Amino acid sequence: MTTRVVIADDQALVRTGFRMILTARGIEVVGEAADGAEAIDAVRRLHPDVILMDIRMPTMDGLEATRRILATPTDCRVLILTTFDLDSYVYAALAAGASGFLLKDVTPEHLAAAVSLVTTGDALLSPSITRRLVERFATPTATQPAIHRDLAALTPRELEVLTLMGHGLSNAEIATNLTLSEATVKTHVARIFAKLTLRDRAQAVVLAYETGLISPGDR
Repeated sequence: MTTRVVIADDQALVRTGFRMILTARGIEVVGEAADGAEAIDAVRRLHPDVILMDIRMPTMDGLEATRRILATPTDCRVLILTTFDLDSYVYAALAAGASGFLLKDVTPEHLAAAVSLVTTGDALLSPSITRRLVERFATPTATQPAIHRDLAALTPRELEVLTLMGHGLSNAEIATNLTLSEATVKTHVARIFAKLTLRDRAQAVVLAYETGLISPGDR
């Protein structure tokens, strides 16, 4: 099945270039947007699998558009594209629910591979990189409860698994740590994602810190 993509960027030449790259690799570009508001409308009308989202756009920036798109029920994944290689942008994008982050000087092969990767449900950034960003930028309030109410639906074992995901461990490492089979860990991870409506492990890391399950510096 062909992956359907929308490209959101305020520069027409950038949109044209990305369209040519993706189309040449069998990825269907179903629409374009010149600002965040148009991006929201395009996702609503066209139901793409992935939207390539620039951060700095007029009218509404890409981060706000990402928040609004992912605040509604959708299977669309967001890949953030920008010329600004700043950790604060990466973290803001992940906190908004994006599945990955690419600089605009990405190679054609890497761009196409990134679109394919997030379509499968994986995050483009590894949990360890996500953890570094969260530790730097997450700011849980002093009044936050030790376990946030959003985590109340999880079993004690699922909380353990989420905690280890938050520390950047892979399924295999979690299995070793908890003396479980990797298949069992995968089942727990799937249930955590379903209960907390998470799209990928990067979001799980952000949630673990922002709910107070993990504090910056915890090991």
